[in-house]
Amino acid sequence: MTYSIEVKNVSKKFDDFVAVDNISFTVTEGEIFAFLGPNGAGKTTSIKMLTTLLEPTSGSVILNGFNVALESDQTRKSFGIVFQDPSLDNDLTAYENMEFHAVLYGVPSSVYKPRIVELLNLVELWDRKDDLVKDFSGGMKRRLEIARGLLHHPRVLFLDEPTLGLDPQTRNKIWEYISNLNKKEHLTVFFTTHYMEEADRVAQRVAIIDHGKIIASGTPIQLKEKTKSATLEDAFLALTGTDIRADNSASMDGMRIRNKLWNK
Repeated sequence: MTYSIEVKNVSKKFDDFVAVDNISFTVTEGEIFAFLGPNGAGKTTSIKMLTTLLEPTSGSVILNGFNVALESDQTRKSFGIVFQDPSLDNDLTAYENMEFHAVLYGVPSSVYKPRIVELLNLVELWDRKDDLVKDFSGGMKRRLEIARGLLHHPRVLFLDEPTLGLDPQTRNKIWEYISNLNKKEHLTVFFTTHYMEEADRVAQRVAIIDHGKIIASGTPIQLKEKTKSATLEDAFLALTGTDIRADNSASMDGMRIRNKLWNK
């Protein structure tokens, strides 16, 4: 069995605040893997460590055979990412956003030009390739971000809340694109979402993190059986509780420290 992601005893501390506490898990090559948790559970910090944006305090992350901390450049070239917050240049066209990404990744024009045609057609934006992104709807922008994240033929695609705020039709279409790519290119997909029905329907395996620790993992069916729940959302609530999470002083201190680090 080949792993795309191997996380071994990883922790992340910000002064005396433990954001991620000794987590370990693997993601198999070609798997669609959901990483779930309540607000403030440690999801974002974990993703930042997986994608070279933060160094673990302890433990190791191997991504596509590369040690993330020691081989960051090689690691970055091997994955694509779609952030929760918009990251497109609104003053460029759809095609120009794709082309700019290709140049940043050093993809030769002989490779990226046909790839752009293929991907923009895939996400049904080829007829809008010359339109400015600022005129796009939220769903169109998200589709373009997914196409852009796939441009350099990544082996792993990270999706952080990829369908947040989108209507059900657009959400279903985006998952259709991603599922087709997973099958066609044997693409490993690692995603977070608060839409539990998405994870239940799409993910082959799920890990749930809470208070910085992995508290459960398995297939959606296994988690539902473990908690005697009818849906993955019911299983999630059984494992993490039903209380609305309020930011406490420790987590706020951690956020301030993280913001300071990210803005350097």
